[in-house]
Amino acid sequence: MRRNGSATGTLSLVSGRRLREPSAREFQELASLIHDAAGIALNESKRALVVRRLANHIASLGLSSFEEYTALVRADDSGSELIELLDLIATNETHFFREPAHFDFLEQRVYPLWLEQARKGERSRVIRVWSSACSTGQEPYSLAMQLLSKFPASDGWSIELLATDVSTRALATAASAVWSLDKAHEIPPHFLKRYMRRGVGEQLGKMRASEELRGAVRFLRVNLTDEHYPVSGSFDLIFCRNVLIYFTPEGRASVIDKLTKRLATDGLLFVGHAESLHAHRAQLHPLMPTVYTRAS
Repeated sequence: MRRNGSATGTLSLVSGRRLREPSAREFQELASLIHDAAGIALNESKRALVVRRLANHIASLGLSSFEEYTALVRADDSGSELIELLDLIATNETHFFREPAHFDFLEQRVYPLWLEQARKGERSRVIRVWSSACSTGQEPYSLAMQLLSKFPASDGWSIELLATDVSTRALATAASAVWSLDKAHEIPPHFLKRYMRRGVGEQLGKMRASEELRGAVRFLRVNLTDEHYPVSGSFDLIFCRNVLIYFTPEGRASVIDKLTKRLATDGLLFVGHAESLHAHRAQLHPLMPTVYTRAS
């Protein structure tokens, strides 16, 4: 896709079709639709990004403007085009063991405590974890590797790991558990050897999570801005990293409130390194930057 440089404000697409660039009003209408649907705040600085991600799809529908596309999404009672829109807009950048300080914190401070509590009969041997913005799966599978190795079923432990995202495309990739071998360097060697299988034949150059690892994770589409989540029970760990920055302050407050209510009494909430919950100190107490427990 490129600007054709003409005064008409149209885009020349790879398909050969032409699409009128959105005016400020048209972009704002589309941005409002996206915000209402998923809480994602898109200001004028994001216009080029939105155009780049949507233009070819809009043209493929036989439409000539972003205004027509916004009207189409609003008129689609099935909701399928809205899901497609959110799939195209969603930023799914992630990698295995992202923000290693979190995994070090779990390994050094949390897991030893759980093991000791279980030994004394002070806690259940069931561990429930929610990766609430799991993208293409690297986060929940990283957690599963760490948890399965530390809390084996042979010792009576049960790991329940829920992974959710608003993007159906990201969830499909996550559920397939297949990645390029280029990602292998992100995984500690002992985990890589135990939990990843190298592809052969048509899968050459790829790796796939082992059956044990895949069996530990359940995937579900959840929009964090919805009033109610199709999620039951409380969780020992909730990860909501690098997604709150896309919400308005009001949207962040709503999501944090709903997630906090799903934390176990001594559960932990993890957010991204650029996300501070200082405004929620009445609800949450920081154990370290970006790691919180429920305030007493």
